[in-house]
Amino acid sequence: MKIAATIAFLILSLAAPQAPTQSPDGFIYQPLSSGKAQPGTTKNSHASTVVELKNGDVMAAWFGGTREGATDVAIYGAEQHDGVWSSPRELARANGVPCWNPVLFHTPDGRLWLYYKFGPKPTSWLGARKWSSDEGRTWSAEERLPAGILGPIKDKPLVLDDEVIVSGSSVEGPRWAAWIERSEDNGTTWTKFGPITIPESADVPDEKAIAVMRAEINPAGDHYPPRDKTVGIIQPSVVWLGGHHLRFYARSQTRSGLIAAADSTDDGKTWTQPHFISLPNPNSGIDAVRLTDGRVVLIFNNSFEGRTPLDLAISIDGEHFKIFKTLEDGPGEYSYPAITQAKNGDLLITFTWRRETIKFVRIPARSLPPR
Repeated sequence: MKIAATIAFLILSLAAPQAPTQSPDGFIYQPLSSGKAQPGTTKNSHASTVVELKNGDVMAAWFGGTREGATDVAIYGAEQHDGVWSSPRELARANGVPCWNPVLFHTPDGRLWLYYKFGPKPTSWLGARKWSSDEGRTWSAEERLPAGILGPIKDKPLVLDDEVIVSGSSVEGPRWAAWIERSEDNGTTWTKFGPITIPESADVPDEKAIAVMRAEINPAGDHYPPRDKTVGIIQPSVVWLGGHHLRFYARSQTRSGLIAAADSTDDGKTWTQPHFISLPNPNSGIDAVRLTDGRVVLIFNNSFEGRTPLDLAISIDGEHFKIFKTLEDGPGEYSYPAITQAKNGDLLITFTWRRETIKFVRIPARSLPPR
């Protein structure tokens, strides 16, 4: 697994980008529908990731192409400096098959990692990664992950002390299941725990979920009602709750239509059977972060049936959440969020905006609810 020291960095050989401009609407780049898009802007964008760089700048990545799953879909990235985003540039591409779900994060040795998936569809994709020692200016050659290891499937992993990485992974098929991939050597080797899923006996919908399940498609046409059977959970986001206690929150495709959570009391080596918390989940990606003050923030679609609105909720105990901010509540899709906390306490957020572009939001620390 260890990348040989002799691998030369590959400088991204792209055409010189146009001068970046400030986007008052928070867009990392203007969508084609705006009439102000730069040449080469993709029609479809999704599944972003965000990381704070060592100098305080911000980097985001996402997949883009003609449509999700098309063979031209590649991984793109951009950096924000002094509030201005650079032009997007290609970070990774697979020959003849789409790329999926990039994840950016640092390991304690200072490397910036880019993990991503490639393959025709989620049921058959494989994992790959690159690393950078200069904060994303240049990247190593692509490295394929070992058979059975996919890397962080959507959300950033939890990086603990002593080179321990606890990564939320999952598989999709007739039944969905979460997995945990764990490394004790900065990602050189991995072990797995799972499958972790919700048993049908625990998937009991309430009256509201049943009503939405039976309702007609909403006017926006963006309909993800609770299922009439238990499919499972995927895309776990792992947070540290103190001591050896970790928790993950997961997207669900279930009769209950709620976010699922599971716990570990041994730094992620073993996990409990998941249970539902009270926040809805319309079969849509979520993310979570533990703040430096110990509270947990979840970003999610606050709906049983559509990928809008996109809300933020906060919790003292990691179980009971209170919504404190709505980022988007109009018609359309605002989904697959990523969230992290900057060194100065601000929240850094990216998410899919109508599948047309990626939007960035910075929430100042002073704007967070008082503890």
